[in-house]
Amino acid sequence: MVSKVRSITCPILKCKTPSPSLPITNDCGQFTAVLSDSQGQFWGKKTCSSTNSKILLHLHLLIIHPLSFPCHFTHNYRCSSSADVDECVTSTHSCRSSERCVNTVGSFVCELRITCPAGYQLRNSVCEDIDECVLRTHDCGMGFVCENTVGAFLCNQKHKCISGFTQDAHGNCIDINECSSLSGPCSSGFNCINTVGSYTCQQKVVMCSHGYHASPDGAKCVDIDECQMGTYRCAVGQICHNLPGSYRCDCQTGYQYDALHKVCTDVNECWRYPGRLCSQTCENTPGSYHCSCTAGFSLAFDGKNCEDINECDRNPCSQECANIYGSYQCYCRQGYYLKEDGHTCEDIDECSQSIGNLCTFQCVNVAGSYRCACPPHGFVVSTNGHTCRDIDECTTGTHNCSFGQTCYNLQGGFRCLSFDCPPNYKKVSDTRCERLSCPINSLDCQNSPVRITYYQLNFKTNIIIPAQIFRIGPSPAYSGDHIVIGITKGNEEGYFSTRKLNSFTGAVYLQRQVREPKDFLIDVEMKLLRQGTFTSFVARIYVFITSSTI
Repeated sequence: MVSKVRSITCPILKCKTPSPSLPITNDCGQFTAVLSDSQGQFWGKKTCSSTNSKILLHLHLLIIHPLSFPCHFTHNYRCSSSADVDECVTSTHSCRSSERCVNTVGSFVCELRITCPAGYQLRNSVCEDIDECVLRTHDCGMGFVCENTVGAFLCNQKHKCISGFTQDAHGNCIDINECSSLSGPCSSGFNCINTVGSYTCQQKVVMCSHGYHASPDGAKCVDIDECQMGTYRCAVGQICHNLPGSYRCDCQTGYQYDALHKVCTDVNECWRYPGRLCSQTCENTPGSYHCSCTAGFSLAFDGKNCEDINECDRNPCSQECANIYGSYQCYCRQGYYLKEDGHTCEDIDECSQSIGNLCTFQCVNVAGSYRCACPPHGFVVSTNGHTCRDIDECTTGTHNCSFGQTCYNLQGGFRCLSFDCPPNYKKVSDTRCERLSCPINSLDCQNSPVRITYYQLNFKTNIIIPAQIFRIGPSPAYSGDHIVIGITKGNEEGYFSTRKLNSFTGAVYLQRQVREPKDFLIDVEMKLLRQGTFTSFVARIYVFITSSTI
């Protein structure tokens, strides 16, 4: 919209500096500028005209207001046009093709073009119903009354006809054919007969041929199902099939008709289709057949093929089971053997069946294997699991020897030994005692051994006898030396003997078999004859005989 009247009102101001002139652009042909204050007091005016659509006016009025000093008022003016311009006629509007231009005073508006259907008219951009009865634009006849409806109108007759009649376009009452105008006036099985002003229902009469009978409503003929009613005549083994107006006797599936004897006989599918019906065994049955499978197989879901049975799922074996095609195989873990029943695993007694010795001491059979055992004290099983290793109590400190005793380890045990020196002897080492000086007149002292030395020997019960177990002699030996040896103590049972090997060497022998572990302490005396003087020496020997079964 283009404005043609402009009005700006300026309040009373006090100006300190002159105001610049105001350029005014307008599109009216002729206008008058009026200057006034905010209370409407007239101060001055000026009329301008231009032939152009746009003019530029510089309004510069000098007004001396009694309440102020001189100011330049260039803002307060009002332009008034002398005549309206119809933009819709001059085609100076900006409406689109889908809109229509409506001229207004000083401007124009664009309204949307709206097409209303028949029976409607456009009002305020909305389609409103046309009341043809009020506007008398209807075409109802003399015997009818106009009734307005939305978008149309109805012509209603001024008087009504009695029941069974209706009024035609000329106002005459005519008969209604209820048989054609109503939807099923009569029930099923009856015919509709139109009468003047009404109708009647007459029952239908139906004549049906053989194999049919009238329906319950008597309206039509329906087929008799002889198979369902049991009025058919079929032989044993035949099946009744109903037909329109009749029936048919057929042989059951798996049977064939014997025309000679006029009976249905069983079809042996297994003979007729050998090897095609079942993957393994086909068994004929009355009217059909059955597939079966051999041991180790089960019939598949299709009833034809055979699938391998995994017998291992039923745990038939005491230990391990391996499924094979059509069967299974039991086997045993290491240390067991399969019994003759083919299912049970029995433990192998490796201790009784072994060739040679599995263990050095004792073999103990366990389920599926064996283990080696050692004596309860003094031994442990070696890392190889077969032999027994002696526990050195002396090294591990697990002995119970006193402070003055010496621990001596044995196979399977230990001994606490005392290396004490007798009176008139002094201990020169852990295992040696030497005699002190003797009085001049003491023969016993002079005949006693000059030195007593302790020794420890260890042998097993299975030692081969006679066995040389110890040698004794002077050190160093000189030419002309002679010795005499003998066991002076500890050989009461006669297990040991001595023998002179040469003039300066003697030996001790174990001459009797020792069958059980046994400890001995023997004194072996050696008398050395050197340069005409006898000197006595004693070897005090601990002899330990241990078991040979380890």
